[in-house]
Amino acid sequence: MDLRQQAGQILEAIGGKENISAATHCVTRLRFALKDEEKVNTEQLENIDVVKGSFSTNGQYQVVIGQGTVDKVYNELTDIAGLGHATKDDVKTASEEKLNPLQRAIKTLADIFFPILPAIVTAGLLMGINNILTGPGIFYKQPFIEVHPSWADFAGMINLIANTAFVFLPGLIGWSAVKKFGGNPLLGIVLGLMLVHPDLLNAWGYGEALKAGKIPHWNIFGLQIQKIGYQGQVLPVLLASYVLSKIEIFLRKKIPDAFQLLLVAPIALLVTGFLSFIVIGPITFAIGNALTSGLTSIFDTFPALGGLIYGGLYGLLVVTGMHHTFLAVDIQLIGSTGSTFLWPMLALSNIAQGSAAFAMMFASKDEKLKGLSMTSAISAWLGITEPAMFGVNLRFRYPFISALVGSAIAGLFITINHVRATSIGVGGLPGFLSIFPNKWGVFFIGMAIVLVVPFVSTYLIALRKRK
Repeated sequence: MDLRQQAGQILEAIGGKENISAATHCVTRLRFALKDEEKVNTEQLENIDVVKGSFSTNGQYQVVIGQGTVDKVYNELTDIAGLGHATKDDVKTASEEKLNPLQRAIKTLADIFFPILPAIVTAGLLMGINNILTGPGIFYKQPFIEVHPSWADFAGMINLIANTAFVFLPGLIGWSAVKKFGGNPLLGIVLGLMLVHPDLLNAWGYGEALKAGKIPHWNIFGLQIQKIGYQGQVLPVLLASYVLSKIEIFLRKKIPDAFQLLLVAPIALLVTGFLSFIVIGPITFAIGNALTSGLTSIFDTFPALGGLIYGGLYGLLVVTGMHHTFLAVDIQLIGSTGSTFLWPMLALSNIAQGSAAFAMMFASKDEKLKGLSMTSAISAWLGITEPAMFGVNLRFRYPFISALVGSAIAGLFITINHVRATSIGVGGLPGFLSIFPNKWGVFFIGMAIVLVVPFVSTYLIALRKRK
């Protein structure tokens, strides 16, 4: 395989070096910020032996090469084109210039939540282990730890480790958000932890304290300010992080370098802290709870319709990039109600896309497509759907539609049976670990639906098209 020759062919297929604003690579894909994606010759590109697929998302054009080869192809391509090696941030910055305001807002949310996703997913998996040990009806009628009390403290320690990411979630979001907005991420951590300080009323006890009329207050110059924490809340720390970053940036421009260490951080944190507890926190706390209550009431009132629509359309949300906004919604639901009814449908949607791609492995006679279909299906079943969705399913359309249909049916089924997840986990076959154990049976039926329906539908349509 002449990688240099094929790198040249890739360069030609994407419109030449004049069409490239920046280029980098990840573990498996070349990532381009292109000036005009209309100049890409997709058919020519995907006929190159080393290319396993291509797709466009969030302003980036990505070419799937494969682990172990992508870095070699990248080096050859940049050498031929005379391009400097760019970082992922360089490509992100270049690609953002083509996005409209809505796309930029969605990408901002994605850039904030994606870096903290490993901590949240890890917490979800650990909570799944805790569910197995503490849920009734799994090993015995009673919970495992009641039959074997010696395991109780072990489960308790797992629960503590798992819950840490959610208890101190504002600290994680504060770090990532302030970093995204251009401020000092360490100040973001302090801001986030400040919003869940032990001296504040725990947000999960706010409802009972409100009924009892026992909400603590600060009395500052006659102004009554509620001492409420924001555990599990997303909106308060997001807006506060934005304010903190802008204040810090403003102060750094105005205060001489010699005094910045003494003045910038204290002033920025003090002003943002007062604004957070007086204005930002109460308003966004109310908005977040209203959104949660509204969404919950819709799915409680029309569960079949909600499951059918969200389950069926989630794949389209991934195509547009809007699925990133629902990560914040899931986190808000978990923080406010202790569970989410949206994430289980995400997990099933990922499996459905993998099943449709897997069917193409059996239906296609193209060896290259067979290999891509198999690897991308496995990836989707483990929670990463982009290779299957963009590399296979959208390319032929009917596998993608089959996956949407299977996901819609499964979404309807699990929603009318009130399946909920305790946390965000791996959005694929391991997803059952995040589901309440008493709903595993229903969720497994949902998994069977998204394994069988997209596969059979895709395979039969492919056979018909082959005739």
